[in-house]
Amino acid sequence: MEAENVFLLSLTYQGGPEDSDESLQELERLAITAGGVVQGKHVFSRTRPTAALFFGPGQVEELNKQIRAGDIDLLIVDHELKPSQQRNLEQAWQIRVIDRTQLILDIFARRAKTHEGKLQVEMAQLSYLLPRLVGKGTELSRLGGGIGTRGPGETKLEYDRRRLRARVAHLKKQLETLKRTRKLHRLDREAAQLSLVSLVGYTNAGKSALLRSLTGEQAFVEDKLFATLDLSTRKLVLPPSQEILLTDTVGFIRRLPHHLVAAFRGTLEEVVSADLLLHVIDCAHSDWEGHIQVVEQVLADLGAQEKPEILVFNKTDKVSRAKHHRLRHQFPGCVLVSALHKIGLEKLLEAIKVKLAESWQRIHLRLNYNEADIRALVLKRGRVIKETYGTNSMSLQVELPAKIAGQIKHMRKNKG
Repeated sequence: MEAENVFLLSLTYQGGPEDSDESLQELERLAITAGGVVQGKHVFSRTRPTAALFFGPGQVEELNKQIRAGDIDLLIVDHELKPSQQRNLEQAWQIRVIDRTQLILDIFARRAKTHEGKLQVEMAQLSYLLPRLVGKGTELSRLGGGIGTRGPGETKLEYDRRRLRARVAHLKKQLETLKRTRKLHRLDREAAQLSLVSLVGYTNAGKSALLRSLTGEQAFVEDKLFATLDLSTRKLVLPPSQEILLTDTVGFIRRLPHHLVAAFRGTLEEVVSADLLLHVIDCAHSDWEGHIQVVEQVLADLGAQEKPEILVFNKTDKVSRAKHHRLRHQFPGCVLVSALHKIGLEKLLEAIKVKLAESWQRIHLRLNYNEADIRALVLKRGRVIKETYGTNSMSLQVELPAKIAGQIKHMRKNKG
């Protein structure tokens, strides 16, 4: 598909988003990620959006002159438009118009690789499109291709209302089935008594690169927004032999479309069920503090704001030593790493061990030498503080998760 020439628009108004400049820069990166060529951008200002056009009538006419003078294929508005506003703007400008939500959905459609990921994205797209079919006749025939019209697998989105509602109902059933399957997998993990650590963060913060560097296993990494969407879980061994599970999740972004949050809620449940969150931050980004606020807000929306958390500042090879010192002073307990160059990973592994152990129990075990299986379990799932050997038994001071302590008690009881 040929690259489309796009023009970006934003509106500042009372009570609106206060990060319009950063958001418009991000919209440009999103447009490029979707395959667009940005020909220009403009920020209008007014007291409040209009009900009919979002922008003011004079602003719409002013931009109409620029559109006619230039070679523009698509206008992208850095806000979520109402269906009527989108239709009215297209009629006024005689050009295709999409909003921030539709652009993000388009990128998700291109990035989804797994069966579940494609179902989730399609569900979000159809939920977004349904109210926009009203008054368009029997089908959404205006979608003839281009940014904002792609479904998972690069298919064209073209549905009539009846088929769309039937498809949404079918997708809901499939996603519920996958949700039950994921729940069974979660129960299997819990039965294995492995601690679950989830990587969270703003899109393109380097979560997948960190997963790959820590585990040594392959994970898709690309310097683009939403390079990976699909859930990845890998086993990680904390020195000397403690096994945990490390999960990578979809990246967050400003004003993450609620359609996506709803569709990906099943996947995001991995965050809610995690024992520890690694909040990965691109400290080289000019708005890294704003990124932290966005992620913390999304975690709060998911009900995961109280989860134990380690702030992991990534890409530290791109910032000065002075900034290193400021970050450590401002965020005590944070860890500074470079996933790309594998710098600071040992400190991160140690920080994970310490943080997980904060909720562990310290107990004393006296084991016979024929109970080597229990000692091996302690080494895999917990930490030995002190170990002494006698003639007939060994004595261990250990720290363990409560579940493992209970499992050991059950094992010894069964042995009689």
